[in-house]
Amino acid sequence: MLKIKDLMDVVVIGGGPSGLSAALSLEGIGLKVTVIDPEPLDVLRKPSFDGREIAITHHSVSLMKSMGIWDRIPQEEISLLREARVENGEENNPLIFDTQGKGEEALGYLVPNYLIRKATFEEVQSRDNITVLSQTTCEKLNCFVDYARVEYSNVEQKHAIFSTKLAVVSDGRFSKIRNSLKIGYMLHDFHRYMMVCRMKHNVPHHEVALQWFDKGQTVALLPLNNNVTSVVLSLPSDEMNRVIALEPEQFNQEIMKRIQSRLGKMELVSTRHVYPLKTVFANRFETRHVALVGDTAIGMHPITAHGYNFALIAQEILASEVLAGLKRGEEVGDSKQLRRFEKRLRIKTMPLFTLTNMIATLYTREEKGLWKLRQLGLKAANLFKPVKDKVVDTLIDKTITLPSPKSILPKRF
Repeated sequence: MLKIKDLMDVVVIGGGPSGLSAALSLEGIGLKVTVIDPEPLDVLRKPSFDGREIAITHHSVSLMKSMGIWDRIPQEEISLLREARVENGEENNPLIFDTQGKGEEALGYLVPNYLIRKATFEEVQSRDNITVLSQTTCEKLNCFVDYARVEYSNVEQKHAIFSTKLAVVSDGRFSKIRNSLKIGYMLHDFHRYMMVCRMKHNVPHHEVALQWFDKGQTVALLPLNNNVTSVVLSLPSDEMNRVIALEPEQFNQEIMKRIQSRLGKMELVSTRHVYPLKTVFANRFETRHVALVGDTAIGMHPITAHGYNFALIAQEILASEVLAGLKRGEEVGDSKQLRRFEKRLRIKTMPLFTLTNMIATLYTREEKGLWKLRQLGLKAANLFKPVKDKVVDTLIDKTITLPSPKSILPKRF
């Protein structure tokens, strides 16, 4: 049996924003972390534009600042989100969320996903106690009573092994590692595809985001700087194939027609990207010396834009529980730490995940009678101010529990 002193502190499987954020938090409490990812180093350093604009809550901004990520994002690429509207068809009774009377200028912020990836990786590379192994694939993860064993391969080694106190799995919502650990998950397939792109227009968006459930389509309009909007269009596969194949000028006309020229004349100013609409919620977020974070744990529907925010919450809870365990004299990855992580993350995320799936299902079905029901639901929600206030308060809450960098630990750590 391996001795504890021979084990690595943490191995993170997956070098996306979720895995890298977990690496930063765990390194910040004094641990040594190794990250493995199959992508080449140049791709990790300079990720390409992928169309996705991430809505960041005030809580997530506080976390990103504490980890050194936020200040690495160019300020001109951060867009304010002052108001959010939800509409059903052509009915003129939108559900509106804003910060009036809250003392904040915005509900949140919009940041390009690829810049979050870039900033997070830059911060990781600045940390002495984080090692990144690119072009490295986890072939197998085995869990034992006292440690986890990561079997991996790369261009230099066809078969090698890490033995670690804690393995953090963050390799995507369709994780092969999660499946190999026999951790099941709830999968909801909406049988639709989401297209994202940027479009410039001549009518101001006033920094208002719109989620619009229309007949046969769902549209989100996310306001970016310089009178640019991120268009998020959800359609069945056949219709999506037709739309994505249109030439730029035809595409411009198509989108203007679909959103009823709300933003005036529109012009495509980015590449177009398509993603399947499927959500995932793991049955467990932990097993022996293993924790799941990011989409591997919870893959959200984009309607609430909470996917990355939940990923940050997951790594925040994990780091705080590991630190609390170390201060109690436990080793990294002790079962008590992971069970507390599991419980807190489930309580924090399950209600919104369930509600999001219910709303997304209800508002994308076309059965007779549902249209009126949806409209009545929006009217009721708009009138019920305590619920709206609770949602806004959650979005603008800045309180974090992430341990401060280099928190004081026993000397052996």
